[in-house]
Amino acid sequence: MPNTASAKKELRKSKKRQMRNKKTQDNLKDLIKKCRKAIETKDPKAKELVEKTLRALDKAAGKGIIKKNTNNRKKSRLHKKLNQSLKK
Repeated sequence: MPNTASAKKELRKSKKRQMRNKKTQDNLKDLIKKCRKAIETKDPKAKELVEKTLRALDKAAGKGIIKKNTNNRKKSRLHKKLNQSLKK
């Protein structure tokens, strides 16, 4: 338990940030799942969904919610799946 006023305020700030980051991470997870499902079912809107997901990934990486390399890896895998499904 924090003792000083500044420590108490820092605890409140960190809890708010944690909730905001968790919400963004959950949103990313949902978007990625929807993308994969759309690609597998060859949905015509898959490309738009992938673009939306890539923007969300970049935004999260820019804010430091996910690491830069994690962002690049997830983007690469999504592009790869999309391109493979478009070839077939």
